[in-house]
Amino acid sequence: MVKTIKGEGLCEFEEHLKDNDKAERTIEAYVSDLQKFVTWYMQSNGDALTPNVLTTTDVREYRTYMLRTKVAPSTINRTLASLRAYAEWAVSRDQLNNNPVRGIKGVEEQPSAPKWLEKREQLVLLREIEREVNAARTGAAKRQSWRDQALVTLMMQTGLRVSEVCDLEMNDLTLSERKGLATVREGKGSKQREVPLNAEGRRVLKLWLEVREGKDWQFVFIGQRGEPLRPRAVQRLLADYGRRAGVEVTPHTLRH
Repeated sequence: MVKTIKGEGLCEFEEHLKDNDKAERTIEAYVSDLQKFVTWYMQSNGDALTPNVLTTTDVREYRTYMLRTKVAPSTINRTLASLRAYAEWAVSRDQLNNNPVRGIKGVEEQPSAPKWLEKREQLVLLREIEREVNAARTGAAKRQSWRDQALVTLMMQTGLRVSEVCDLEMNDLTLSERKGLATVREGKGSKQREVPLNAEGRRVLKLWLEVREGKDWQFVFIGQRGEPLRPRAVQRLLADYGRRAGVEVTPHTLRH
């Protein structure tokens, strides 16, 4: 539930975001940023914030305030984006003649090093999946656990993007005793490439393909009704295994 924000026009802006199907997390971020700006504005100007009084000077001063109080650059840039969206909404309602945030530049962010799973975390994650395989009793549970084991192992060992894994088709795989390849037909930049599969990757893939129902189905990784797995489903699957294993797992961390 998004916390209601105080101030003239702000509740209406929140409803505007909901009506435009903004994601819940996006709404929460905008609300939080605007709440902090409202507090600062009242302390600095002695008046409540309304859409028609927002000025470029106010936004510049708030940007300086955030820099002075050592707010993270990413938070400053997100706050400016929130204020920009609020001002754009006010312009659409004829409460402002122009967007006073549009010309204000963000703060340079230092690129953060990509996160990855340490070797110990990889082993903990794989062990949790193996436990799921061992605990499976029904045919459906066994198929799902072997699928998950093949999926996670493949992503961990090849660095494939989650969309590339979901798009893998049966005729994209070449498996033999001594070598294996996965052909990515629509990679980044629409480039095709071949990714080698090591012995462990081939082993778990073969286990999955042996129990996979619907041999004529097109995609390698499928759901219970034969539909191809989608990236959102893979993200949820990884988050669930990570929670049980006590490590933070996303498709991006597996790539590294």
